[in-house]
Amino acid sequence: MANHVILTGEEHRALRIATARGADLGDAVMSSLVVPNEFRRVQNDYPILFRLTPQRDRFQALAMFGFEPGENLFLAGDRWDAPYRPLAMQIQPFLIGHPAAEGGDKQIHLDLDSPRIATDGEGVRVFDDLGRPTPYLEGVAEQLGELDAGWQQTDGFFAALTRHELLEPLTLEITLDDGSTNRLVGYHGIAEERLHQLDASALGALHADGHLLPVFMALASLANVTKLIARKNRQARAHG
Repeated sequence: MANHVILTGEEHRALRIATARGADLGDAVMSSLVVPNEFRRVQNDYPILFRLTPQRDRFQALAMFGFEPGENLFLAGDRWDAPYRPLAMQIQPFLIGHPAAEGGDKQIHLDLDSPRIATDGEGVRVFDDLGRPTPYLEGVAEQLGELDAGWQQTDGFFAALTRHELLEPLTLEITLDDGSTNRLVGYHGIAEERLHQLDASALGALHADGHLLPVFMALASLANVTKLIARKNRQARAHG
């Protein structure tokens, strides 16, 4: 069961967060959830693919970092080799909590089990000595707000993709320089041919609802698959 608590200046005045990068800090993952309002930034570095949730009740968008579980080809020791990290990675170990009362403000929650909670006296402070948020926490709160706004758009975005039949199954089979293969199965991508067939009315509706730009950004992001394969090949050579 998740060990989440409400973040408060009283309870967590001494809290420090490890902001470095590393496998031991939870960065060794092959993908991250992303939301439509960050697709423009995500597509500069990562392929964006879509996948049904484990419950198979809705789609989610993923920025891909690797080809197998636990593989992050952008992680080089304690360095993240890309200028942008998805919001869901940046805000850890914090998350948005639902308000206690209907209509109340959403709250910042803290994952007490996160490896990013510093226990050695190092790390970035979350509150100052008076219990006020530090600039670090203010930045996190802004990112959480942006992420939450993105979540609000997500259902409408996927409803539009489904309505216009813009999602198609996508299987990627990657053959590396050493002859080994990796297969990504169970994913979906933007149906480019179907997108080209949409009439002006459908395109106008997608644009008016703010969905057209994320669609094109997701489509453009697939060019990064080749770059991801190149990273995999470089890593294989380095460890060969």
